Amino acid sequence: MNLSRANIALIPARVGSKRIPNKNVKLLNGIPLVAYSIQAAIESKMFDEVIVSTDSPEIAEISKHWGANVPVLRPRELATDSSPDFEWFMHAINFMIKTPINQVEFISLLRPTSPLRRSSSIVRAFQEIASSDWADSLRAMEPVSQHPGKMWTVDEGKKATPFMDQSRLDAHTFNRPTQTLQKIFVQNASLEIVRLESVLRTRSISGDSILAFEMPGWEGFDLNSELDLCLLEYLIQTDPTLLPNI
Repeated sequence: MNLSRANIALIPARVGSKRIPNKNVKLLNGIPLVAYSIQAAIESKMFDEVIVSTDSPEIAEISKHWGANVPVLRPRELATDSSPDFEWFMHAINFMIKTPINQVEFISLLRPTSPLRRSSSIVRAFQEIASSDWADSLRAMEPVSQHPGKMWTVDEGKKATPFMDQSRLDAHTFNRPTQTLQKIFVQNASLEIVRLESVLRTRSISGDSILAFEMPGWEGFDLNSELDLCLLEYLIQTDPTLLPNI
């Protein structure tokens, strides 16, 4: 990693959330959800700026209280359910980052919906992408719990067709033990790091070449529904050490 260049943490925390109202400031162990990502970023000591992108004055004030910068509010048209990540990301680059753009090397997305993410994992992820010159970005991933080799599409007549192409296989994946199938990963929302150069070159927050980062244990947990919230609260009650102390 080029230590002479800057790294920026971006934490997206819009006010709208249909499945969990006011999700990003929901209290977890008495602390607003967004605070866990802010503190993980600060404690990692990897960032020159920790910025929260929000359209909410309330979330902005809470974020500032916990140590983040909120230079301006995100425009409401960039904070809808269908707003692409790239649009609010570029808004942050153009209007929120104080560091000169030509001095920024990496930008990391730390979504508030992953409060179990540890600062040590952020550090480890930076070490991995910094040693992988070919990678435009890094994304946290985990092995799938339901393998696509066991999945089907079903037409209107209820005819089932394997989701995965079986034509070149010696044995159908749906007839094989899952543990014998190719290991497949699914991305989670807990951690992303991207080279700013690749964002500007490809107009994508992932670039062309993505490095997989396996997030340990429950750190990749993604809070998106009331059921997720119930499970998260149960996990914390069962093992309080899962939740970082802040």
